[in-house]
Amino acid sequence: MQSNIHLALVHFPVYNKAKEIVSSSVTTLDVHDIARICRTFAIDSFYVVTPLKTQQELVGKIIDHWLTGHGAEYNPTRKEALLLTRIKNSLQDVVEDIRDRCGQAPKTVITAAKSYPQSIGYESMRQKLQKAEPTLLVFGTGWGLEKSIIQRADFVLSPIEGRSDFNHLPVRAAIAIIADRLLGNR
Repeated sequence: MQSNIHLALVHFPVYNKAKEIVSSSVTTLDVHDIARICRTFAIDSFYVVTPLKTQQELVGKIIDHWLTGHGAEYNPTRKEALLLTRIKNSLQDVVEDIRDRCGQAPKTVITAAKSYPQSIGYESMRQKLQKAEPTLLVFGTGWGLEKSIIQRADFVLSPIEGRSDFNHLPVRAAIAIIADRLLGNR
């Protein structure tokens, strides 16, 4: 059962450690692990967002390996998950693709490691996701999404808080936690 919920992993524009705007590198583990998370939680599509052609080619090779190469026979469940994966140049391209496929632009839900004035809690967001409208969950790489993306968002999720002041989860872990909080069976 698919939903009208989509997920984007943004590699540009994001910040590096020095707070400069950069393109971060695609991590091969992110591609298939996040695709598996999306399939588990019935997320309709998973977008890898990078303007870098070499990075797009890398993601294409990963997808091709699991859809048509040896990987398709070796691990059919990974093939099933990677069928959800799409590559786009920009977050705007993602929004346009969802608009074309769903008939309307998605509400954007940004995730971040800190609170913002427009932050929303998980239970409130979970209730909003019950509506049939398309929703795009946006995750950043590197040291976080560039501020204009956050400012344009419809919602910003409250950060995941652990038991210490250390707050730098791997993006795959954050996606799994947030998907469970928003979409897991309760």
